[in-house]
Amino acid sequence: MQFRPSLVLSLTLLVICLIFGRLGWWQLERGTEKQALFDQFEAAPMMTIEQALQKPDGFSRVEAWGHFDPKRHILLDNKMYKGRAGVHVFTPFYLDHGETLLVNRGWLLMPPDRRTLPGVPTLPGNRMISGMLKRPPTGGPRLGEPDKLAPDQWPQLVTYFDLDAIGKSLDVELEHWLLQLDRDDPAGFEDREWQAAVMTPAVHRAYAWQWFSLALATLIIWITLGFRRGKKNSEQRNNRTK
Repeated sequence: MQFRPSLVLSLTLLVICLIFGRLGWWQLERGTEKQALFDQFEAAPMMTIEQALQKPDGFSRVEAWGHFDPKRHILLDNKMYKGRAGVHVFTPFYLDHGETLLVNRGWLLMPPDRRTLPGVPTLPGNRMISGMLKRPPTGGPRLGEPDKLAPDQWPQLVTYFDLDAIGKSLDVELEHWLLQLDRDDPAGFEDREWQAAVMTPAVHRAYAWQWFSLALATLIIWITLGFRRGKKNSEQRNNRTK
């Protein structure tokens, strides 16, 4: 059986195969980067809050003394937990030294009537909190108009996390950090199994093998069509010689 692939088809499938392969390799690279990030998260050192705030970036396990703002909370929408729709609660925490941190206290269930926001129980007075200090998430692609935060309406429901806009609505200078409250801290709510990023290295590797599988499938299609074309040409020659 002859192998006679079409030149146009060969070039087309070659380009497709290379694209799939490059996407797979990119996902492997992203998986390696995420693994390094997760390793940093797991090995985060215990530091004083003063030391951690002076770091250029990275993760730190900290304890901090101060008090929560009992009334002003930011509710980040579209957070799923155990198949239920809810919000992540971000509350300003005023440190004894004068700085202000935004604290992610975990997940609360969103009422069926979205015109009613969930209550955010917050005890007044000074206390110690503990958690993971990390840089806030950077802005990604957004659909629709940006959130409009009203300084006299609390709590506020937002679709995207924007630290600068939150700081303006609170009329305070927020530290460019975010504290994820420890899961055993009584000041928090549900879903506090924090990790370094939403997408794990394993997910990136799974995507990589999907792209590599598509590249292999493209190669198999090219070989199959090449042999079919060779067989067809051979049959046509045999018919002409009869």
